[in-house]
Amino acid sequence: MPNFADIQLLAMDVDGVLTDGTIIINADGSESKFFNSLDGHGIRMWQRAGLKVAFLSGRESEPTKCRAEQLEIDYCVQNCYDKLPALEKLLEQQGLSPDRTAYIGDDLPDLPPIRYVGFGVAVANAVDEVKQYADYVTARRGGSGAVREVIEYILKNTGRWQKLMKRYLP
Repeated sequence: MPNFADIQLLAMDVDGVLTDGTIIINADGSESKFFNSLDGHGIRMWQRAGLKVAFLSGRESEPTKCRAEQLEIDYCVQNCYDKLPALEKLLEQQGLSPDRTAYIGDDLPDLPPIRYVGFGVAVANAVDEVKQYADYVTARRGGSGAVREVIEYILKNTGRWQKLMKRYLP
């Protein structure tokens, strides 16, 4: 079990983690995705705790870019086909070690980062191989609050959750 208090960065895939994996191609060729508001609010709580967030997506997508901008995501890396080198580079640039990082994924390209970080997570609808190597498998599916579940799990295991709840329970 990792020391959750040491985790400073939450990195994640986008399609299948922040979304249910559905990609809608509109008649004009533009793309649409559904993002869950529970995940968005969870990310905001993570940020209020003073922690960083990274999106690592294998695809270039305008909806991903827009969502990252809306949530003021610290690092949004797209067209990231080989995610481990991208994550290693990001950690090096930020002076973070893998054990101070959590990663959430759902498919085979996420397997190397999940095995590399201190806390690797698979969403409930991840492929079996990803679940096999994850430290934690969410009860919620990707796009249905799985990211929020992970954020709450980590924050509650560090004692940070109660401090954040004061905003809602004065």
